[in-house]
Amino acid sequence: MTLPADPICYRALSTRDVRFDGRLFVGVTSTGVYCRPICPARTPKPQNCRFYPSAAAAQEAGFRPCLRCRPEVSPDAAAWRGTSSTVSRALALIAEGALDGGESGVKALAERLGMGERQLRRLFDHHLGVPPISVAQTRRVLFAKQLIQETSLSMTKIAEASGFGSVRRFNDAFKNLYRRSPRELRTRRRVAPSAVTLHLGYRPPYDWDGILSFLAARAIEGMESLTNNRYARVIAFDEAIGSVEVAPGRNCLIATIRISEVRALLSIVARLRALFDLDADVEAIGADLKSDKGLAPLIARRPGLRAPGAWDVFEQAVRSFLDQEIGVCAARTLARKLVALAGTRATADVTGREDLTHAFPTPAQFLAADPSSLALSRARVQTLRALARVADVHKRHLRADHELLERLSALPGFGIRAAQAWAQRALRDSDVFPIADAALLRSLVVVKGRPLSPKVLLERAEAWRPWRAYAAQHLRTADAETRSTHE
Repeated sequence: MTLPADPICYRALSTRDVRFDGRLFVGVTSTGVYCRPICPARTPKPQNCRFYPSAAAAQEAGFRPCLRCRPEVSPDAAAWRGTSSTVSRALALIAEGALDGGESGVKALAERLGMGERQLRRLFDHHLGVPPISVAQTRRVLFAKQLIQETSLSMTKIAEASGFGSVRRFNDAFKNLYRRSPRELRTRRRVAPSAVTLHLGYRPPYDWDGILSFLAARAIEGMESLTNNRYARVIAFDEAIGSVEVAPGRNCLIATIRISEVRALLSIVARLRALFDLDADVEAIGADLKSDKGLAPLIARRPGLRAPGAWDVFEQAVRSFLDQEIGVCAARTLARKLVALAGTRATADVTGREDLTHAFPTPAQFLAADPSSLALSRARVQTLRALARVADVHKRHLRADHELLERLSALPGFGIRAAQAWAQRALRDSDVFPIADAALLRSLVVVKGRPLSPKVLLERAEAWRPWRAYAAQHLRTADAETRSTHE
């Protein structure tokens, strides 16, 4: 599927407009290459340009990726987000490896989304211009290309990390797409790595201070650390323990990943993109929300504010429940005790840092621990254990979806506030409006000058659809700023 032959697309290309980066890709018929609109190469003639809504669509049309502007580090296209939550959920599952088994996985993916395979294909064709399997294949080869050019991993490990079934298939994919072998794309000799450093692109503006402040208020000592304008945490995949450290870069975040299991890299990158909300089109979201006169000054103050996601489904459910029950500050202290009690011990030679000592406990570890030292009521302990049992039964197949949300909401003690907080962060639902959030209720004074009832606010928030979660984040941030000023 090509985009309409609109002069706006060509104007974006000729001016190298960064606002269109990730929204469109241009295939150049005279070279057979497709580029980002910010490519530094000489602008091709209009008659030689074909515009596509995604990198996968450009590759499906027979174009190969440009080696100069590197489409693999382009922010993911998000112009359609809010119009198809199904496609958003499908892409999140694909990012977690739902289609690593190939074409046969599309039917299973459709079933998990509660629809037929044909309907899913139609949605992908409408919004992205390609079938789901093409998105997965493009994602795999572009991620491999990024690993080749940004890391020192061997080709065998890169093939494994990017989801190729064999080195032969890995080599064939690059020869077919780039017309050269993977080794020819590695521009300089590299030493063996102790960590993998990758650049995660986004569409500016990006409020790094805002998201860092949000994460700092909830950081669990021993598992997370925020120092020197960086965020770091312990991560665990199966039996492998490691860490990630994230710092701001130029129109990107720079992630340093330490993990012995290279097959986890693709999933780690997907989780980081969700945690830091790198695929949001905040310019479009802000344009919609600032039509509300109460929200307009908040958006003007923080135009790049994001809605943080979650690192892990089970971890976020526990954190959301504790926040609901005892408040963010007390929940942070209790979570630290929980991690020290039941989490896996991590050493500095694995994490690269002395202050990162534990991974968040798995459901099985929590069930095996004695929670008597946590100073929790019996009812709250029972809710946490019920939550851990739900997660332990599903284990590898525990995914953030509406079915899991219903199961969590049905647990005794897991209230609406916890469910809404979990849905906003783990489910990545841009339209969740956590009306029961105490900080949100306090922030009403900031917006209106006087308190509004939850009912009136909910009615007013109808105009903020489908971006109510971002409106809530602006209100929550404004409340935190007001409270810190008064303290």
